[in-house]
Amino acid sequence: MRLLRLATCNLNQWAMDFDTNLRNVKESIARAKAAGAAVRVGPELELTGYGCEDHFLEQDTAAHAWECLKDILSGGYTDGILCSIGMPVIFKSVRYNCQVFCLNSKIVMIRPKISLANDGNYREFRWFSAWTFKDALVDFQLPYDISEVTSQDTVPFGYGYIQFLDVCDFSLTVACGSHHQLRKLSLRIDSMRNATLACGGVYMYANQQGCDGGRLYYVNGDVVAQGSQFSLKDVEVLDALVDLDAVSSYRASVSSFREQASHRTNVPFVKVPYKLCKPFQSGMVPTGPVEVMYHCPEEEIAFGPSCWLWDYLRRSRASGFLLPLSGGADSSSVAAIVGCMCQLVVKDIENGDEQVKADAMRIGQYKDGEFPKDSRELAKRLFYTVYMGTENSSEGTRSRAKRLAEEIGSFHLDVPIDSIVSALLSLFERLTGKRPRYKVDGGSATENLGLQNIQARIRMVLAFMMASLMPWVHNKSGFYLVLGSSNVDEGLRGYLTKYDCSSADINPIGSVSKQDLRAFLRWAAVHLHYSSLAEVEAAPPTAELEPIRADYNQLDEVDMGMTYEELSIYGRLRKIFRCGPVSMFQNLCHRWCGTLSPSEVADKVKHFFKYYAINRHKMTVLTPSYHAESYSPEDNRFDLRQFLYNARWPYQFRKIDQLVQDMDKDGKWVNSAEGELRKRKGVRPAEGGGMGVVAAGSANPSAGS
Repeated sequence: MRLLRLATCNLNQWAMDFDTNLRNVKESIARAKAAGAAVRVGPELELTGYGCEDHFLEQDTAAHAWECLKDILSGGYTDGILCSIGMPVIFKSVRYNCQVFCLNSKIVMIRPKISLANDGNYREFRWFSAWTFKDALVDFQLPYDISEVTSQDTVPFGYGYIQFLDVCDFSLTVACGSHHQLRKLSLRIDSMRNATLACGGVYMYANQQGCDGGRLYYVNGDVVAQGSQFSLKDVEVLDALVDLDAVSSYRASVSSFREQASHRTNVPFVKVPYKLCKPFQSGMVPTGPVEVMYHCPEEEIAFGPSCWLWDYLRRSRASGFLLPLSGGADSSSVAAIVGCMCQLVVKDIENGDEQVKADAMRIGQYKDGEFPKDSRELAKRLFYTVYMGTENSSEGTRSRAKRLAEEIGSFHLDVPIDSIVSALLSLFERLTGKRPRYKVDGGSATENLGLQNIQARIRMVLAFMMASLMPWVHNKSGFYLVLGSSNVDEGLRGYLTKYDCSSADINPIGSVSKQDLRAFLRWAAVHLHYSSLAEVEAAPPTAELEPIRADYNQLDEVDMGMTYEELSIYGRLRKIFRCGPVSMFQNLCHRWCGTLSPSEVADKVKHFFKYYAINRHKMTVLTPSYHAESYSPEDNRFDLRQFLYNARWPYQFRKIDQLVQDMDKDGKWVNSAEGELRKRKGVRPAEGGGMGVVAAGSANPSAGS
């Protein structure tokens, strides 16, 4: 019996924050060693973070990854353990997404990715090339600094496997950057099971987790030992003891496997004179299979966005969140998610997570050793909710918003905005001599829409004003992030005012359907103990932007000319099944046969595509949202970079400072004749010449904001 202890590491990395990433990698290796693991696998591109996007095109990014790897190798972290470390590598001027296998402070081989992800949210071909040479390993010339540490000039690079003294083929390790999407975990688990059923072997799956600075939230799950799908932890290490003889026996027992193996072409390999396995000893029992734990969609909506919000809050250095809470389903869902976040934080603190505790104490501005012990008390410190009512608002939504805020514990304000609306209308009347009227009062459709948009946009302006100033009012430092609350179906249809409360800093439900949100509200009323959500869910969706009359009450689905259920169907057909108007019509004729006539189906399809086309421009300015749904219409295509940075850039700025010191010492900045002339005249190099026209706004960081 050859027993091998393996460790997979799920790390909460942050794109371009090399200090954080390096610290997490080191911690994960240390934990794997402490567990007695002989092999440690980390997530894809773990040194840089998976979400660097166009920063991968910068030479600095690859260079910093090598510098971090040098730190790991020179620190003895890989002594006695085979580590698979993810990082970008440039070989012959081509950039590859690689796993670098290290053992005993040396690099065993570098394995470039051979199949790149390039659909949906993935654009790996934009930054990397796939390795296409599968018949040989080639020599890779190591950077000089790495060669000094490892005493190696070159290492094997390419497609192949590592052959140890007691392990002939150790090739089934998977480093991943797979993001969360509702109902996706079962697909991931099935792919792992099918891989091992098809060819045997040990499937080690390591994934990034958390928000690394963009719209995606990364999650994890595997089969022999399953990690938490949603977690506030920065480092999670799973280990398992496997019997490689059992794997070999399984492979040899299937005749088709034997036949294929006897005819396959040779695969390149690297010999390593080292033993990974341990002989059987009393008390050593291979890890048995575990029942995979699946979250229901309602739990995924609760925990995924909650963890994403926590990561965003702590990394942005903000002091909390502000939410315009209307008492409707969408904003109430966001409020419940923030409440869930506070519950998770307090639970992790109770379980002894010192990092979460330190972050919570800093964000909540606790003093004298105090820390959060109650989720409602924590919410009072870092969550503002604001009901911004008008004469069109009902007592029902006002009371629901207040009750929910009390259940969560947020600092709640009821702010009437009629006076602001009236002031703007009076100004408009003085300028034009006309005063618009609502449709129910005899006004035109143009007047009616304009009056609704005024209310909506005032709420956005007021929300940002309060987010920046309320901490000052309460003698707190920092600022609050404004949360948006438009759902994916409203975005798809364009049923929102451009630059209203859908415009915010971030939106945790922007990629969640209305149908899923209503199911979440029912679940949260029970499991999060926010009972008022049951009443919120039961109320018909309404924007409350028009006057309420005895014979008229504004309803979302009437305004849109379609139901939210229909919108979800249109969205999936448009995006997932790639249907244009004609093929959508054909699909729906079949789907709705016996319920609607073809002409009725045609009217519905044309109505959807008309308003989809009219409102598509709104998708270009949608608030960055948590990605949860495969038919999200968010337009995010061009200058691809994360939108959350460590603004202090600690690693990179230290490098710059060091270079400045070196240049000052050597006098390099005045080596040119032009520089020397300026030095003699007492003119600094930045004061003119060389670059031609100075970039507009370059002297003022706030210019153009």
